[in-house]
Amino acid sequence: MENVRNIFRKEAEAINNIPVTGEYRKIIDLIYYHVHVKKGKVITSGMGKAGQIALNIATTLSSTGTPSVFLHPSEAQHGDLGILQENDLLLAISNSGKTRELIELLNLVQNIYSNIPVVVITGNSDSELARRADHILETGNPDEVCILGLTPTTSTTVMNVIGDTLVVLLEEKIGFSAGDYARRHHGGYLGEKAREGKERHKA
Repeated sequence: MENVRNIFRKEAEAINNIPVTGEYRKIIDLIYYHVHVKKGKVITSGMGKAGQIALNIATTLSSTGTPSVFLHPSEAQHGDLGILQENDLLLAISNSGKTRELIELLNLVQNIYSNIPVVVITGNSDSELARRADHILETGNPDEVCILGLTPTTSTTVMNVIGDTLVVLLEEKIGFSAGDYARRHHGGYLGEKAREGKERHKA
């Protein structure tokens, strides 16, 4: 089906057009310092579909050795902000960079700990969130494959890829092993596979 291949092609092109800059290395070093040296954690946040990507990044980081939690911007205003600690780092995701709840969250975070670094994944480098960030990872602002050009589709694809990239680079940075993975993921097929890899490595 040609229309299916066309959607795949557009998604793949968007991934290939994600800007690759020195920000990736700076952000990896920053996360390493705050989490693995200062013993803080990565706090991810976003609204709607971007929030689901933020949750996925948080859980994947945690399972690969970098403690992270998802903080819902709205729930943060009702007490969940208490999870914040001074050595943490905030990773905020917004395609527009104008998400009101994230801007409010940034205000709340900086009111408690003004020195917490802020990393933003966005398709709009000229937005308020981007201007207030310490580091920006740009998505390339691709057109959505949605026939209306509205539903987050391609934008969330590239956000996911950026998140995966951070995960893999951090795994390399900390020397994450199959044994490390097995200790964090005991159940299911992946836990069994990780333990098998650990045993093969011993042998």
